[in-house]
Amino acid sequence: MIPFNRRTLLKLSAVASAAAAVPRFSLAANAVPAAPAVASPSAAREGEDTTRILAAYLVKARYDDLPAKVRKEGIRTLLNWVGVAVGGSHHETVVRALRALQPFFGPEQAGLLGRTERLDIMNAAFLNGVASHIFDYDDTHLKTIIHPAGPVVSAILALAEYRPVTGADFLNALVLGVETECRIGNAVYPNHYDVGWHITGTAGVFGAAAAAGKLLGLSEQQMVWALGLAASQPVGLRESFGSMNKSFNPGRAASNGLFAALLAGQDFTSSQGMLEAKRGWAHTISTKQDFAQITEGLGTRYEAALNTYKPFACGIVIHPALDAAIQLRNQYQLKPEQIAEVRLRVHPLVLELTGKQTPTTGLEGKFSIYHSVAIALIQGAAGERQYSDQAVQDPAVVALRGKVMATVDPEIKPQQVDMIVVLKDGRELHKYIEHAIGSVEVPMTDEQLEAKFRDLAEGILPAKQTSALIDTCWKVEQLADAGQIARAARQGTV
Repeated sequence: MIPFNRRTLLKLSAVASAAAAVPRFSLAANAVPAAPAVASPSAAREGEDTTRILAAYLVKARYDDLPAKVRKEGIRTLLNWVGVAVGGSHHETVVRALRALQPFFGPEQAGLLGRTERLDIMNAAFLNGVASHIFDYDDTHLKTIIHPAGPVVSAILALAEYRPVTGADFLNALVLGVETECRIGNAVYPNHYDVGWHITGTAGVFGAAAAAGKLLGLSEQQMVWALGLAASQPVGLRESFGSMNKSFNPGRAASNGLFAALLAGQDFTSSQGMLEAKRGWAHTISTKQDFAQITEGLGTRYEAALNTYKPFACGIVIHPALDAAIQLRNQYQLKPEQIAEVRLRVHPLVLELTGKQTPTTGLEGKFSIYHSVAIALIQGAAGERQYSDQAVQDPAVVALRGKVMATVDPEIKPQQVDMIVVLKDGRELHKYIEHAIGSVEVPMTDEQLEAKFRDLAEGILPAKQTSALIDTCWKVEQLADAGQIARAARQGTV
């Protein structure tokens, strides 16, 4: 395959400055307008034709073009997402959402992982997206702090149950969706995030629309419209962190993206340049717009290959501290009664995002560096059980978290931490983390991902079914019907 760069894509693309003047409603979905002029290097910076270039790539990109490494990371992304979706499927957040929406469910078209209910694909996409994020245990694109799989896989798995597709096509759509949302995230991060947007929702909707549009076989013009309709539905604010609303955001991004692709498939129009236009998405909700991050290196450089998976069920900025705490606990067989004080030097973002000193619920505990370090030193773990309401309110944990002191140090990077545990006998135990487990540099192994999956599924699916489901995820490329993944995750099937 010829690599997709700006020059190649503009030659293949279907837009010209003259065509832009044609009334949009007069463009047939499969029309081929006159070829555009080749963009100058400055156009990459200014974003000229960004939406069209991305759409052209998405429509033409084939499964056979994906490098082996990218395919493998796509499968790992799928496996991790299925595990966290099953694990979160019976959380009270999902139960309350089901109770609220059940009277309005449509035909039984798709299932909820880890449960028995079947419902319409729009609500299935939303609820599976909520379940997959409720533990804050899902995948992370560390460059943008986007959790890519929630919006994308939630949308296309529901669609795949309703409209069967092969596993290879499903995996291709998954990778393209992740690629889309992460590239768009790169274009506006960190400014967009800093002002308060939850980027998993605001960028994730593009990933869901792109992936669903790929499976629906949208034309280039329809894909432009799908991206435009996605741009009209940014969802998620950081103020929601620590509440059920946070997991609402990727769930809604999934259903909104699917909604956009379905409308575009019926020639429901949008702007030709909703990503890059002066009053479009990027200029409206961010003070930074680096459009080259979206279009340069398409088909040769894959953001999807940089996805990472959490060994700990909380915000990613806490992970270095958790890694340090667990290593010190295990190395010195520490007991909480030995500890006089815990000192941390952290990046400013750590306290900005996770500075809750007195959390009272498990969801709040996920955004408390103090609770996280305390529970890790006591229990040597930081899975979903360590972020229950009971764990957060445990007197021993409360006592130890009062001894945790975090100091902002601008010299410390977000992926680093410098920890000293001061013991009552006067010893000081030191641990510096350059890259935490679960990062690109220290990735979780396939075996660790499987162990995480089994832990999440315990008590929801029988062990035999869990093993079969893991195997189905690993073999997604060979599946004749990708909807088999959802059916294999349904309660009561074994």
